[in-house]
Amino acid sequence: MEALFERAEEVELCSSANGRSHSSAVPSVMMVGHLDELSLSGISSASSFTSVTGFSLLFGLAGALETLCGQAYGAEQYQTVRTYTYCAIISLILVCLPISFLWMFTDKLLILIGQDPSISHVARKYSICLIPNLFSYAILQALIRYFQTQSLILPMLFSSFASLCFHITLCWALVFKAEMGIIGAALAISLSYWLNVILLGLYMKCSSECEKTRSVFSKDVFFGIREFFRFAVPYAVMTCLEWWSYEVLILLSGLLRNPKEETSVLSICFTITYPHYFIPYGFGATASTRVSNELGAGNSQAAKMAVWAIMVIAITEEIIISTALFFCRHIMGYAFSSEKQIVNYVADMVPFICLSVIMDCLQSVLSGVARGSGWQKFGAYVNLGAYYLVGTPVAAVLAFVLHLRAKGLLIGLATG
Repeated sequence: MEALFERAEEVELCSSANGRSHSSAVPSVMMVGHLDELSLSGISSASSFTSVTGFSLLFGLAGALETLCGQAYGAEQYQTVRTYTYCAIISLILVCLPISFLWMFTDKLLILIGQDPSISHVARKYSICLIPNLFSYAILQALIRYFQTQSLILPMLFSSFASLCFHITLCWALVFKAEMGIIGAALAISLSYWLNVILLGLYMKCSSECEKTRSVFSKDVFFGIREFFRFAVPYAVMTCLEWWSYEVLILLSGLLRNPKEETSVLSICFTITYPHYFIPYGFGATASTRVSNELGAGNSQAAKMAVWAIMVIAITEEIIISTALFFCRHIMGYAFSSEKQIVNYVADMVPFICLSVIMDCLQSVLSGVARGSGWQKFGAYVNLGAYYLVGTPVAAVLAFVLHLRAKGLLIGLATG
């Protein structure tokens, strides 16, 4: 268990700049939030839109490598790991092309679903500036799975830390010193992700640790694309159903009375939970890697023991984090806004954030087990029922019928 905990800690740190929630957006949202409420609402809506239509899809498709590469590496089929990684990079770049075109019409689509026009125009500007990041994100997700399935965590840790430090510094310079506002925030995200891709690519090419799975590009890669999509599409559905439940709630908050305040507060709540998600995501990634490697090697009993050990660690972590969040609830809002009304509203939401933290932690670990085992279709059905037959309807009733506003949306999500 101690070895698992040490490995999970490393995965958590590297995931903080690589994982599910496009986390470089977190310092960007924090900095833009100190400009004005319209900018904060615009970047929040844009982050939701780009997550729903782009980043969640790419993240989900790349997740197929956790099954394919993980089990291949466990079975010592090293050339297969290389083939599937190149397949993923080519496939994800092709998927980026129609997504980029869609983002050019962000404002029209947001207005079409009832969003405030002023917020929608700011969101369009931010989304277009994120297009270069879309391609770097696609390549990065494939590289992450390549390293992760071989338990090469330290390269991701160091590259993530370097790119995150670079992003924070550059974002501050562009937003405040160069006075580029949301455009500067988007450019900082794009450049930091490309830096991460370059660092991991160089390590993959030059390190002796990648020698077994590294080889030149060949035409065999194209023959594996069909097999890649056979696993990628179900996992993308599984992942997107989960991601979209968060983003649907932010879009619903734009339909509430005083949409700027409600969207801002709900976005802050999700921004608080996003960094924490990387801790259980790290546990889930550990579970996925261990389970897929052990199943590929034919050691099912070792896979079971790994799952139980990681669950114990995850439960301990979620209790500690949720307790800390609860006692810091009255000061947490000042990191995102200096307006007293927003800060107090965030404090009222923290108990429900704590509940979401607990649910997120357990769900993330079990999702990792599903990825490592190749249970993507089963996971998709579970997420469909939990988030859309239960969570979203409950959230809508609480927010619009019982007038609990953003608090009702968060309760509904936790229920799902």
